[in-house]
Amino acid sequence: MKIHFNGAARTVTGSKHLLETDDGLKILLDCGMFQGGESEGGRENRHFDFEPGEIDLLILSHAHIDHSGLIPKLVKDGFKGPIYCTEPTLALCEIMLPDSAHIQMSDYRFSEKKGLLSQANEPLYDIDDVLAALDLFQTVNYNEWHHLHDDVALMFTFVGHIIGSGCVNLRVKEGRKTHKIAYTGDIGRKTHRIIKGWEPFPQAEIIITESTYGDRLHGDIATNEARLREIVHQTCVVNKGKLIIPAFSLGRTQEIVHALDKMEGEGLLPAVKVFVDSPLSTSATEIVKSFPQYYNKAIKKYMERDSQPFGFSNLHYIRDVKYSKLLNNLEEPCIIISASGMIEAGRIMHHVANNIEDERNTLLIVGYCEPSTLGGRLRNGAKEIRIYGRDYKVKAAVEVLDAYSAHGDYEEMIEYLSCQEPHLIRKIFLVHGRYETQTTYRTHLMEAGFHHIEIPDQGDVVEVS
Repeated sequence: MKIHFNGAARTVTGSKHLLETDDGLKILLDCGMFQGGESEGGRENRHFDFEPGEIDLLILSHAHIDHSGLIPKLVKDGFKGPIYCTEPTLALCEIMLPDSAHIQMSDYRFSEKKGLLSQANEPLYDIDDVLAALDLFQTVNYNEWHHLHDDVALMFTFVGHIIGSGCVNLRVKEGRKTHKIAYTGDIGRKTHRIIKGWEPFPQAEIIITESTYGDRLHGDIATNEARLREIVHQTCVVNKGKLIIPAFSLGRTQEIVHALDKMEGEGLLPAVKVFVDSPLSTSATEIVKSFPQYYNKAIKKYMERDSQPFGFSNLHYIRDVKYSKLLNNLEEPCIIISASGMIEAGRIMHHVANNIEDERNTLLIVGYCEPSTLGGRLRNGAKEIRIYGRDYKVKAAVEVLDAYSAHGDYEEMIEYLSCQEPHLIRKIFLVHGRYETQTTYRTHLMEAGFHHIEIPDQGDVVEVS
């Protein structure tokens, strides 16, 4: 068997890992979009390092665009096989992939209007490609083995990242040998605010695992929620400014809204309006509400006294763009939560542009941002930024709260892997991380008793005999 690393190799975006057996069976794990910098218009998203028509089946770990975002292009370019995922993942892809197509077309039209058209602006796919892709999806249950092919069995186990996310456990028969493979996808927090946390997964011989926060610790939830209260008070009460929170539509937005809901219930939230300004975030929240069977015990107990954990009197969900534009003229203190989390697309771009030069305001970053993205540059202390061809001075405060990340830190990831017997693991491949972070994480893993750890580079092909 060969493993081709075609994305999220020494970077935190564009997950694509291709398994190829000696008999020629090709299984693709995720088909994510590269995000950040100019990559969305570059080669990484416009050209696959394999022939899409030769892929036999695709298994999707979860719905985030850096794991699912190129599926419509894969279909457009010739893939015709089945796509396997959990039921919540399909429900989320049904809103997220059309939204991705819409954003690409909107950006194209904006560039056309500004006379900035180039090949990099051309949409990767359209809504017809999305619909064709969605027709190929098939859902499977957690914790059950499903035979996808004569030589392939799949089981998803809980990984606690976002609703619907799962560790991909495979049994791939190759001659007389059956390979036991685990692809973790993105590993969540040990204690998630909303969904059930991760669970043990079957013993594997080959593990492909993420490493996003392989060099840091997040801190406890209570401390970070106290810090969130301080930031809200300082910005909205003391400074009488706006708190702008870039947040991924799925996962992060719901966690922030729930944190504010708890503050409101405890009388700790100032009497300011809170806006979730993103049609996708609004739709994603409705989907999260529709799968309460995946909630953890803490939020279920919370719902005994508050049946609406994602809603309170001063919270407003905005879909219509005309109401979004009205926020630009709002003079009173408020909180605006908008996508995307890395500040690379969506309405958050306009909110940052309209508020970053006012020192009364605060931009609160609540999760990982790829360093080349606008969010990454602001997180790293940029004093000046450029949005839609115009330069802006960074006068607003920029705060970071990593504990709201949906990715586990290195201690949590190692604890997740502790269900495995290290001496039975032949290879561990670290993906979905910056190389410097991965080398640190490899050291932590070795100290915990794991060995045979490799850090593949983009395009590497590894033979697993």
